[in-house]
Amino acid sequence: MRLIGLAVVITLNLLLAPLAVDAQPSEKVYRIGMLERTSKTLNAASLNGFLRGMQELGYVEGKHFVIEYRSADGLDERFPELAADLVRVKVDLIVTRGTQAILATKNATNTIPIIITGAGDPVAQGIVASLARPGGNITGLNPMVTELYPKRVELLRALVPKAVRIAALCNMSSPAVPPAWKEVERAARSLGIEAQLFDVRKTGDLGPAFEGAVKQRADGLVVALDTLTQANRQLIVELAGKHRLPAVYASSEFFGGLVTYGGNYADVYRRAAAFVDKIFKGAKPADIPMQQPMQFELVVNLKTAKALGLTVPPSLLLQADHVIQ
Repeated sequence: MRLIGLAVVITLNLLLAPLAVDAQPSEKVYRIGMLERTSKTLNAASLNGFLRGMQELGYVEGKHFVIEYRSADGLDERFPELAADLVRVKVDLIVTRGTQAILATKNATNTIPIIITGAGDPVAQGIVASLARPGGNITGLNPMVTELYPKRVELLRALVPKAVRIAALCNMSSPAVPPAWKEVERAARSLGIEAQLFDVRKTGDLGPAFEGAVKQRADGLVVALDTLTQANRQLIVELAGKHRLPAVYASSEFFGGLVTYGGNYADVYRRAAAFVDKIFKGAKPADIPMQQPMQFELVVNLKTAKALGLTVPPSLLLQADHVIQ
């Protein structure tokens, strides 16, 4: 009888064992949507920064998460359809950058958490209620501070001390850019410099804008950051070199540019992973304070300066975080 009883127990255990395994919850693979201005190739530094941040927190791509990447390829008008597509494929969270992309994503969903990595003024533009308590489904980082534009004008003045006229390359159709232009204009006026606006809204506007700046005898150029300028950054750097215009840019993504001053977006995206981790662990975006970098990166390219016939002041070199020889 004992042997029969033991056989019954073993048989029941064998029958129930597969059921017990099936009842164990499988490890979730999160789907992270990324709504970006440019392709993975052009956005490689930021994307790699994000992947590095996730890895540092113990997440392995393909095992713990997959990325649904969507690029507007420099066209703001594509953001609404791309945001809607990310909602349709039911991503668990969306990482995005730039006012137009953020607003499109916010309009597409009020439930999926959204992590932002840059906007002009997220409070003034109605993206969040406040930096301390964002409210809604949005939080993140904001390195694209409008208040940095006066510093860029000062940097241009340091590079071209006798400048009397500067040009500002701005896409005025972007909500974040008009306030930036006002800051450029105000800063230039305080230095006794005339600022001229060149409104560029498509790639075809860039060449004529540079020609116009030269015709108006601009001594230098400040480039505002938005979808159009980011997507065409290499063309803009080339045009600045071709027309021998000293230029200051808002991001080190403008490779080969004379001077860049702003947030390090590879690091910003790395830090965005911490927000993702908190949300995956149950935190609500509404309760996670937004962060603004306390330090910004100044990069000086001496090779470009030499090509333009400029001598970079030693004081500026001492301020630089990176000097490209």
